[in-house]
Amino acid sequence: MQYYTPMEVPFIERSLEPVVRRALKEFPALILSGPRQAGKTTLLRRLLSSTHDYVSLEPPDVRAAATRDPRGFLDMHPSPVLFDEAQYAPELFPYIKERIDANRSKSGQFVLTGSQNLMLVARVTESLAGRAAILHLLPLSRREISGEHQLPLPWERRKSLAGQSVPSPRKLWKSLLRGGYPEIVANPARDAGLWFSAYVQTYLERDVRALRQVGDLTEYQAFLRALASRSAQVLNLSNLAGDLGVAVNTAKAWLSVMEATHQIAIVRPYYENHGKRMVRRPKVYFTDVGLLCHLVGLKDPAHAAAGPMAGAIFETAVYSEISRALLNRGEEPRIYFWRTAAGSEVDFIVEHETGIVPIEVKLSATPRVEMVRPMEKLRALLGERVHRGWLVHPGDSRLPLGPSAIALPFAEL
Repeated sequence: MQYYTPMEVPFIERSLEPVVRRALKEFPALILSGPRQAGKTTLLRRLLSSTHDYVSLEPPDVRAAATRDPRGFLDMHPSPVLFDEAQYAPELFPYIKERIDANRSKSGQFVLTGSQNLMLVARVTESLAGRAAILHLLPLSRREISGEHQLPLPWERRKSLAGQSVPSPRKLWKSLLRGGYPEIVANPARDAGLWFSAYVQTYLERDVRALRQVGDLTEYQAFLRALASRSAQVLNLSNLAGDLGVAVNTAKAWLSVMEATHQIAIVRPYYENHGKRMVRRPKVYFTDVGLLCHLVGLKDPAHAAAGPMAGAIFETAVYSEISRALLNRGEEPRIYFWRTAAGSEVDFIVEHETGIVPIEVKLSATPRVEMVRPMEKLRALLGERVHRGWLVHPGDSRLPLGPSAIALPFAEL
């Protein structure tokens, strides 16, 4: 059953394009995964229209042909070729490996996309390890929406963006409610609520049903909404399972499904052996803040900004922008949080080669020095490895908060 027909979407340039081009020149194969409707096929068909044939493995008859006779199927669709939704035919992967190994020096032979993380499929990791570049495409970042594709993150910049216009609170929250899926961004008049309702149903029917851990889709949808209400919180699976009346192992399996289908990101605690008792449970963030808002029933910007989920939504938006900026450069985000058993917490720690960058997220548009105290505690424990901290807020003030932290408007992130 087709739940919606995608509209013709004006193409929005993606920051990942130069990374894709480089990977195609350096590897025999490229794997591009990301949530459904994030723009993977649009991006690749635009880049590869003159060089690669296109085959979707989603139709049942095509899938059956690939599964029944993999070698014959690859003979009919020789490289260079783009196989879309490759998770439907994992039987192809060993035979793709066979073709690559016969001509290992030739780059760009096979391009595979998946709305599930293909590297979690055993046959992919066994067959294509070392032969494929692995990239991820999430919904649009604010950089992509504004056209500032190569804008460094704040701690990487030589110059600040002070003076950049800051959207009004209503405009900011309206953009958060709509999220970053290209079809929503490119069509401002589109009813986001209807689109997300259709998206969730399509996701359940196509992606979730294909994974063995899920039996009852109604229960899984309830799990989606319950998890959304816990976004940006330390996750207690036992409590979540108890609230839903399911086994903890079931909740754990469903969580892995959501991670494999790129609907959530797991952020783990950062700790070193410095004698403090640390919180060991992870936090969960939805990869698109618009979908998060839909799942918790928010439609009005004013209600979203004033409601109990406002802090979690804003924190999710900050996480999304940082992680997408890194993923769109072909880097794996190394983002953690820090929290002691006594309650001291730094929302995000971004790790890179020269140290770690602490980031606090506050919903208040009036940043104050006491808001960065946890960063000072972290620096006292870890020393000079901790770089200058950033307090991200929705207002327009960019100002120092003590000797080693800066308040940063979300618009400058």
